[in-house]
Amino acid sequence: MAAARRGMFSRGGLRRWVRLGVLTVAIMAALPVVLTVLYIPPVVRPISTLMIKDLVTLQGYDRQWVALDDIAPVLAHSVIMSEDGQFCTHRGVDLGELKGVISDALDGEATRGASTIPMQTVKNLFLWNGRSFLRKVVELPLAIYFDALVPKRRIMEIYLNIAEWGPNIYGIEAASQHYFGKPASQLSRRQAALLAVTLPNPAARNPAKAGPGLRRLATVIERRAGKAGAYVQCLN
Repeated sequence: MAAARRGMFSRGGLRRWVRLGVLTVAIMAALPVVLTVLYIPPVVRPISTLMIKDLVTLQGYDRQWVALDDIAPVLAHSVIMSEDGQFCTHRGVDLGELKGVISDALDGEATRGASTIPMQTVKNLFLWNGRSFLRKVVELPLAIYFDALVPKRRIMEIYLNIAEWGPNIYGIEAASQHYFGKPASQLSRRQAALLAVTLPNPAARNPAKAGPGLRRLATVIERRAGKAGAYVQCLN
């Protein structure tokens, strides 16, 4: 009898843990959906999961929110031309780039990055760092959803204010002040290009002390940003 009761208790306990697990997963899945809506108004100033980590680990961080209108336009143009040339025309995911990555993977070739600015934004806001297939599977539909609800200008504003530009340095205003001693509104074309090409690897790249390779890359982006034209029309 006692053994039977223990068996029933064990099965009941297992069911409760399963229900708790399912509820936890459901809440985690619903959170980005709800937060996306809350992040649409410009008065809201989101923080990233990396910023939360810095707070939890007591490291702190430097982030000074700044409106898109108070950022030198050439900075946003440089970021688009460096990170996501089709930002104004795709719907969260660049299907052309994604097909290329899949094709390379099937052919056994090294894959290139295909992350768009909306994909990087939802990763920074809701997901974790590091390369993993699981994260990409979650990231893709989130980016499409985020892009469908949030205007392009607002996406860019959020991205530029949560992107990591160095250890515990987030957002373009903190980065501009840290590396060049000036507000983001006063960045030159060259400084904007250097900051843009730092984004893929902010832990290893320093725009204020750029090596020859980084300077060459910045020159390419500076030239492209000067001829951005229709590529950046959604920010006008």
